[in-house]
Amino acid sequence: MSLTLYGLKTCDTCRKAMAALGEGGHKPAFVDIRAEPSVSALIPGWIAALGGAKIVNRASMTWRQLPDTGKARADNPATLPALLDEHRTLIKRPVIVTGAGAVHAGWSKDVRDALGV
Repeated sequence: MSLTLYGLKTCDTCRKAMAALGEGGHKPAFVDIRAEPSVSALIPGWIAALGGAKIVNRASMTWRQLPDTGKARADNPATLPALLDEHRTLIKRPVIVTGAGAVHAGWSKDVRDALGV
């Protein structure tokens, strides 16, 4: 199964996910969400697949520093894609997309089980 892992090079969770996927026999492609402009076009699809509640990392430092007006944008489906594009560290990481089009966010036991790791 082909996998693409979207994350940050400096994110410990992303590094753990890459290592575990490699040990599990997968060779995921890595895309840095901060550096890759094409991520903008992918964000609406991730939101559609996962829902806004699952794609926003409300435990991040970026979330804690976001003003209340920004946090209100996260609850509005019309403004959420632009918010995540402006503040890509608000995206729960890693986002893993399979060749079949399944989208997973985070590195929970459910995600690991779904990917067979």
